[in-house]
Amino acid sequence: MNNTKKILIAILVVAAFLRIGWLSQGDTLNDEVFYAFRAIGLMDFDEAQMQTTPLEWFDPNVPSWTKLSFHDAPPLVFWIQNISMNIFGESNFGFRISSALFGIASVYLIYLIGSLLFSKRAGLLAAVVSAVTVSSVQISRVGMLESYLIFFMLLAVYFFIRALKEDKYLIWTGVAIGLGLLTKYNMFILIPAFFTYLVFYKREYFLNKKLWLGALLALVIFSPVIIYNIQLYRAVGHFDFQISIMAGQNPQEWKDMPGKQIGTLGERLTFLIPRALMTFSWLFLAVFALSKISIAVSVFRNFRETFKKYALHFFVLFWLVILLVFFIGTFYRFLVMLSPFMALAIGAALDSVGNKVAEKTGYVFLALFLGFEMFYSVNNQLLYYPVGPTPWIANDIRQQNYNWGYNELGDYFQKELEGKMPALTFDFKYKFLNDIRDKALADGEKQNLEIYPALIVFGGNIQRGAKLWVLDRLHIYHAWPIISADTYFQYMKENGADFYNQAGFKDIYFIFPSNSIPTPELSQLMKGEQASILNKRNEEAFKIYKFTPNL
Repeated sequence: MNNTKKILIAILVVAAFLRIGWLSQGDTLNDEVFYAFRAIGLMDFDEAQMQTTPLEWFDPNVPSWTKLSFHDAPPLVFWIQNISMNIFGESNFGFRISSALFGIASVYLIYLIGSLLFSKRAGLLAAVVSAVTVSSVQISRVGMLESYLIFFMLLAVYFFIRALKEDKYLIWTGVAIGLGLLTKYNMFILIPAFFTYLVFYKREYFLNKKLWLGALLALVIFSPVIIYNIQLYRAVGHFDFQISIMAGQNPQEWKDMPGKQIGTLGERLTFLIPRALMTFSWLFLAVFALSKISIAVSVFRNFRETFKKYALHFFVLFWLVILLVFFIGTFYRFLVMLSPFMALAIGAALDSVGNKVAEKTGYVFLALFLGFEMFYSVNNQLLYYPVGPTPWIANDIRQQNYNWGYNELGDYFQKELEGKMPALTFDFKYKFLNDIRDKALADGEKQNLEIYPALIVFGGNIQRGAKLWVLDRLHIYHAWPIISADTYFQYMKENGADFYNQAGFKDIYFIFPSNSIPTPELSQLMKGEQASILNKRNEEAFKIYKFTPNL
């Protein structure tokens, strides 16, 4: 085994450690929940009252085409996470592990791309930078779409580079683009990037049958989403959530459009640097800026020959910036798409160092830079809570999977309900949810689970994403009766003070966040046995009261 392979293996081992180590820690707070929750049953429903879905519109006669995609995203990540959770379990690790594996694979692809565009050393340098930098690490440790998207973007770039010498790879480029589009629509931005490169350097490829065969395969792979949108338009007069916004349709069904209020162009540019500092380390940004200056200097010294070397990398970065600034905004989850191409720029710049004195100085700098990035990623992702000042050592990116105590709340109910099934349930509004409940009950009977007449009630300020995973998941997929305190008192008002006792509930759990102030009404539920749910700082995050309804 040569030194290059040994170094590459070591880089991938480091990448795997940073992405898989303690992967379950960090509460389920952001958009990863809204993907993973639906991935469990491949069901396009997540309790979003202001952003309803076709399943709700058409219930009880839901058309079969609704299974082809989801109302706000293409289906591939949902399918992958469904398989992942069937293998590894319905857990944080179960839905995050696939994201981590795609993140590790992306580091390898960065090596391949850097090797083809620049040199093997540049590929190794870019790979090790990507392996340890916090933006790449963080996006691989949550179940967001971007980790998968970045992988398919890099795969398409890799095949496109290969296609410039062997045109058969034009077909594989189309396959990668199709899979990327089936992951997230942002993948389309590679099409103008590749088109621009071909206009400059490979115009003859526009007459190449393999290019158009690749484009056809991309459409075939993407066809489930195309069919879904055609049928959706025929049924309700507009396309899915993302395409309807791009088409300016503003459908009445979707009043709530989180992430789509991107502000004016001036606001986007104003927020670019602050949000970049929330996504990348300050040192990574500084080194990237120096790398781009270094590359620019070398290009202007010998423009015609040198620009072609960096052209593809430049066109991809250029079009990504256009996408961010003019179309989707500069939020952290979008800025991470720049991370692998920024790492490639750093790798190329470090590789271009020529004389021996500068090279030795460069290796010292590289060691310090990688050491800082490694520490920065460990501090902000593997430690329960970052230490030190922001942004110099700590980073606000940790807020995306912060340890508030929701994981511990989930662990508590997992232990309480293990080996049990609900004795009593409530009817849902929709038939498709009642079908899921009935299946959960039937599966429980087949497993001879203990029948447990429990009710779970929650009050106070509970974060919506965490609630969806910790509580609503048990409610919808496992049939446990879980209601809000407002609903609890409403049922008593409508059916009498003895309603829950008469219904047959033996144990009632009341969940209340410790940072909330109880109202006099909620205080009525604070009785019986008490349990404190502690976060990773041993601070009380929740109180749980367990009592019988006749007390």
